[in-house]
Amino acid sequence: MDDSCDRCLQMLATALEKEIKGAEFYRDAMAKCSNQVGKELFRCLMADEGIHIKRVKQIYESLHRGQPWSETWKSEAPSEDLNKLTKKRITELGAAVTADTNDMEALKIGIQMEQGAINFYEDQLKKASNPLESEFIKCMIAEERTHFQALEDVILYFTDPESWYIEKERPPIDGA
Repeated sequence: MDDSCDRCLQMLATALEKEIKGAEFYRDAMAKCSNQVGKELFRCLMADEGIHIKRVKQIYESLHRGQPWSETWKSEAPSEDLNKLTKKRITELGAAVTADTNDMEALKIGIQMEQGAINFYEDQLKKASNPLESEFIKCMIAEERTHFQALEDVILYFTDPESWYIEKERPPIDGA
């Protein structure tokens, strides 16, 4: 194997570790969460991490067998628009939903994990030597940013529901 392939395999092995840790964390957070909004968010994040795991394994196995980068990883995509789902769930449940300290801590840890994943993939993008590798990494960055934003949105909802409604529902402003 050449150096580029070795680098890709190492990147994918590290990515797999991160994605597995993320899926396990979100599974545990979902089980412990005291409210439906958090449970639903953690369930979706866990499912997305599962898709990431499948993608990374698929690419790793293909490259390990000496095959070139391909587009087959694109068949595994997140099934739901996380931000729309979160907004819909919050709107359905209304302001009565609250989060305890453990829920908030899990959301903050999730944000740190997602930021770590974004940083990791951004660093890897600088080293990418194949257009399909770059496309894969850009896709992962975009999805991790979506996770990050959804976690931030839920924290805003729990800490300042009025601001969340103003920002996400964008009511008309009188006199405008």
